Amino acid sequence: MHLDQIALMSLSVPYNATQVKPTVLVVDDEAGPRDALKVILRPFFNIRLAENAETALSILNQEPIDLITLDQKLPDRHGIDLLQEIKHTHSDIEIIIITGHGSLKAAMEGLRYGAAGYLLKPFNVTELISLTSQTIKKKHRLDLIRTILHDPSTPLWGSEQDCAKAWGYLKTAYFLIGNNDHESAHGGSSPHDLLPLLADLLEAKDRQLLNHSSRVSFYATLLANRLNLTGAKQRSLALGAFLHDIGKIGLPLVHASDEAPLTADDDPHLKEHAELGARMILPLGLPAEVGQIISYHHEHWDGTGYPHGLQGNGIPLLARIVSLAQMFDHLTAEAPGHNPLLIDQALQRISLLANTCFDPQLTELFAQIVSECKTSLPAMANASMPSTAH
Repeated sequence: MHLDQIALMSLSVPYNATQVKPTVLVVDDEAGPRDALKVILRPFFNIRLAENAETALSILNQEPIDLITLDQKLPDRHGIDLLQEIKHTHSDIEIIIITGHGSLKAAMEGLRYGAAGYLLKPFNVTELISLTSQTIKKKHRLDLIRTILHDPSTPLWGSEQDCAKAWGYLKTAYFLIGNNDHESAHGGSSPHDLLPLLADLLEAKDRQLLNHSSRVSFYATLLANRLNLTGAKQRSLALGAFLHDIGKIGLPLVHASDEAPLTADDDPHLKEHAELGARMILPLGLPAEVGQIISYHHEHWDGTGYPHGLQGNGIPLLARIVSLAQMFDHLTAEAPGHNPLLIDQALQRISLLANTCFDPQLTELFAQIVSECKTSLPAMANASMPSTAH
């Protein structure tokens, strides 16, 4: 499908006028909540029912599903485990967790693994309809982005002219699906207006990439608060840290967890993401510091980094900050297939790399800041992740 076809499709079929009902799979072992969800959602969706994980997976393998409401307590599988399996094999399916008050912590964990939201039992009908509607709208946005990312005729990472054209089509179609008058009026022209699109772009590639990017932005901001930076530089830092790995969306076989945490990976394909990302954002007119962060966040203090082998103060300050923040998150984050280090262990590993990988003064300050707030740090970082059903 070409860009003009994608844009026309999005312009001519607004969300509320879509003729084909989305399909929702209700997974709950209790007949009462299962039937209640069916009755409430049936006017808006095609409904499928499953009383356990085995039945749910069987249905998923037989027909397309747009949205799942998932009870956390199933007789044959924990809901979070099922969620992870579904997101691994059917990443385009959105999931809403249904949980009791006593399982709220697990529901929050589900958000980190890709759930679009959660509802507490007994659920409010208005909240249920609102959340399912927002989540389906989110799926439409992500499906649009995935179509463009998988289409070789839509090169967000092509020549400057092709890239600018692709961004133009994407922004027009995206904000029309969002149906937000304020965003449409501005055309997504400011960094603030672009944030929802940029967040969805990262998630369309890999939900863990969005989570990682959000936490890195938080850690970088934490360090910046102790430095004498102007307001403009702080805003550029927060945005550049959030977008530092955006170039990975142009590498089909690369995911958020593919980087070796303590060494520059020898895979030349992976190393392309820094320059690729900086080139991708040029048509957006973002501050120059944002592009510098994306380009140079893998440069090392001793000159052994990539892509240009910059050294010492020759590496822009904001890029040095993000280099530290992204390494700390790689070491400490709870992600699929990753055993995180404790905060003290991570800081020790990073401190050993001062004067080689990292600016020694920034490293010392970062370790001091993290040590001061380490008891609340994981919760604060996870709370910084953006809402995904906007």
